[in-house]
Amino acid sequence: MPEQPYESDRAIAGTGAGGAMDLAASEAQTLEKIPGGPEGTGPAGKPRSLWSDAWRDLRRNPVFLVSALVILFLVFISLWPSAIAPGSPLKCQLSKAQDGPGPGAPFGYDGQGCNVYTRTVYGARTSVTVGVCATLGVALLGSVLGGLAGFFGGVWDSLLSRITDIFFAIPVVLGGLVLLSVVTSNTVWPVIGFMVLLGWPQISRIARGSVITAQQNDYVQAARALGASNSRILLRHIAPNAVAPVIVVATIALGTYIALEATLSYLGVGLKPPSVSWGIDISAASPYIRNAPHALLWPSGALAVTVLAFIMLGDAVRDALDPKLR
Repeated sequence: MPEQPYESDRAIAGTGAGGAMDLAASEAQTLEKIPGGPEGTGPAGKPRSLWSDAWRDLRRNPVFLVSALVILFLVFISLWPSAIAPGSPLKCQLSKAQDGPGPGAPFGYDGQGCNVYTRTVYGARTSVTVGVCATLGVALLGSVLGGLAGFFGGVWDSLLSRITDIFFAIPVVLGGLVLLSVVTSNTVWPVIGFMVLLGWPQISRIARGSVITAQQNDYVQAARALGASNSRILLRHIAPNAVAPVIVVATIALGTYIALEATLSYLGVGLKPPSVSWGIDISAASPYIRNAPHALLWPSGALAVTVLAFIMLGDAVRDALDPKLR
């Protein structure tokens, strides 16, 4: 009898459960080739990851775009302040003390006759440097200590928990008044070191919790059953999936560290003249708030905008990296 022509639809329909599986697989392959296909596939049929989904959401978030533009501008003036503020922030003319805005000084002059505009622009370098360096130090130290404690557990985990409790009991501003009052250096490094010393416990607890949660996933158990070493499990399987909460908290904390530096400088234990800092300018302008409010308004406004930009950026990153908020 003649051979019947092969029909794929009839062949699949006649295979029962296996045919249904084949049909599902065929449909999945077809849909993966369609741009903008179902959830879990990208435009080119590649599986989407948490980071690709987060970046896609961030690009559509106006809060992220506005805060990122503000931060990019702050980074630019921190690297090249002379591009928009010619002159030296340390050059002052007592004859122009407390004068209002004028040619070459759109923000006016402070109580010492210094150009408020120039000092406000140059003050961004100090704030960004302190915030970025302190955040990197806190994130690195806290992630390493918290991640190792959460991974190995036991006595080291208990010891780290008690140490973090001690550091959490120290008031930050009071600790800065005590520790930095004996420092004679006029650089930003003592302030950064103080922030790292008191800031790592928060990141440590978050990293510890993330690592403990990631260890319970099936892929980690499978890697351990296959004989993977602890270092490979920690670096290849746990760290990439536990770093998201650390990034979110570190981004928000960056703005907090900038505000803390300004607070300590205002109280006289942070940076000291002739360093240029928004906290120093706010402290110097406070006695002249009635006669020259502009000298206080501009550095205070720059500080508020900077801190708000980093907090908004952290909130946007948190919303993008948290699957529960999707």
